[in-house]
Amino acid sequence: MRASGVLMPVSSLPSRYGIGCFSKEAYEFVDCLERAGQSKWQVLPLGPTGYGDSPYQPFSTFAGNPYFIDLDMLVEEGLLFKEECEQLQWGWDPRFVDYERIYFSKNEILRKAYGRFDADDKLKDNTFRQVTKIIKEGYSEVVSYPLLINMLVKKRKINIYSYTMKKFKRMDAFLTKIDKIEV
Repeated sequence: MRASGVLMPVSSLPSRYGIGCFSKEAYEFVDCLERAGQSKWQVLPLGPTGYGDSPYQPFSTFAGNPYFIDLDMLVEEGLLFKEECEQLQWGWDPRFVDYERIYFSKNEILRKAYGRFDADDKLKDNTFRQVTKIIKEGYSEVVSYPLLINMLVKKRKINIYSYTMKKFKRMDAFLTKIDKIEV
């Protein structure tokens, strides 16, 4: 069966925060593709970019790019306030991504959200249980590696350096280590 679709990077989606992300606009784009009879959306690699912000040179194959985290979702979860997101500099022209501004603004706001998450033991415990369940069910690729490591370090007092991906040749070796952790 023949199929057709569109190649468009997530970063090209419209956003008030300087770069497209997995927000309601992503869902609206998929709905638009469906209405147009398209069945495929090909994206560029989704890993965290390094020097030059090329999606083809990610720091990790398993980690997600924090630029693609939907800030409006974090507002809905109560981890951020809309005003905090809007007051940061995201770039001067919405037609272009200003990676330098995105880098500083996104990191600042995500640290703030994580600080609030980290201070909420009930939310932390619930999230830890959900992430552990996802991993044990075999869906590790949907889990954000930095989130997982931060939660393991905080929850289980694990030395972060002994659990970095550099230590493991393959993802299943990492999951074998995680499986041994009591929940």
